[in-house]
Amino acid sequence: MTRESRKNLIERTVRIAAALARLYSEARISLDFTTAWECLVATILSAQCTDKRVNQVTPRLFAEIPDARAMDAAPVSRIERLILDTGFFRQKTRSLKGAARAILERFGGEVPSRMEDLVTLPGVGRKTANVLLGHVFGQPGLVVDTHVRRLAQRLGLTGESDPEKIERDLQALLEPAEWTPFSMRLILHGRTVCHARKPRCEVCVLAADCPRVGVAVVPRARIEAKRSQGGTGKNRV
Repeated sequence: MTRESRKNLIERTVRIAAALARLYSEARISLDFTTAWECLVATILSAQCTDKRVNQVTPRLFAEIPDARAMDAAPVSRIERLILDTGFFRQKTRSLKGAARAILERFGGEVPSRMEDLVTLPGVGRKTANVLLGHVFGQPGLVVDTHVRRLAQRLGLTGESDPEKIERDLQALLEPAEWTPFSMRLILHGRTVCHARKPRCEVCVLAADCPRVGVAVVPRARIEAKRSQGGTGKNRV
């Protein structure tokens, strides 16, 4: 197989980004929040939990424990009870308490807006930090979750498996302004079309630009025939 040139890879990535933008024009994170603190909490709670379930839990949580100071003061048992339905509630409670204390002690009670500061908070890795950068602070942030990793590999945009290396590979292919929306659209496409076990290649708008790395080959004629019969719906990430 001929190795793709850097120029062709960048051009292909731009086409992929444009196709996803047409399909998911208003794609955004589906967690509900109104402040940086709420975004941080919701994203921590979303680990190994659906966004839908998190959004069912957070209204009461935010009403009773609205900020970092309240989280720091809240009894562990109370927090655990409020977030029980998100799973792994003990570990998440430790992360929330630890993040609240760190924010109060080192950042004046405000969620920091720099990657290098965010990743020092308990429970916060680059994925959570990039969510905050892109959706709260208006800075370029490329989120790499399980969907982004899977699609980036299938699309031949990276040969890496480590999230941080995938992040760097994707960042090098796109302008910074595209990082956040591109990753959100990959997530949505992964949820609705490019499934882990049975990707729906026959209806995928990216088929022409996808080498389908690691996926059983589907005849191009079949893909084109299926695509002509209908597309995919739009949704939020």
